[in-house]
Amino acid sequence: MIIIMGIRITPAEVGDYHRVLADHPRYWGERDLRSLHLLALVQEFGATCLVARAEDGIRGYIFGFVTPEGTGYVHLIATRDDARGSGLGRRLYTAFAEAAERHGARQLKAITSVENTDSIAFHRSLGFEAKIVDDYNGPDQPMAVFHRDLPFDISPSQPTGLRP
Repeated sequence: MIIIMGIRITPAEVGDYHRVLADHPRYWGERDLRSLHLLALVQEFGATCLVARAEDGIRGYIFGFVTPEGTGYVHLIATRDDARGSGLGRRLYTAFAEAAERHGARQLKAITSVENTDSIAFHRSLGFEAKIVDDYNGPDQPMAVFHRDLPFDISPSQPTGLRP
């Protein structure tokens, strides 16, 4: 468990999954990504599905798992609307990378739509290499695919502080 400025990053529980879905617009705005939230991830990969808890609820979360080949795959990462720009996403990624390494990961991977320029910029700021892969998600469905090696070292010049 990581505790920073009243925010604890802990493994996700089934109840957290339901709270995240109930508050879905606070994390994703107008985009309806509820179908990508898989309860099986929380149930089967609880050590690498993490939530950032504060007194006022879940401020952010990262759901992922480690593949048999040693890749820590991030399926979803989101911060609540009032926690954006605070460095919480970086903290969640750091906690995920540490958990993934404990489970044998040697690298990280994530994907996003090519239109999601905020996610692309975020991942690049974390040292990920980004590549557009045509037909990644089916015919005529390119995706931005991110890779980076572990360990997950973030430069001290990059913002990592959290707002209270």
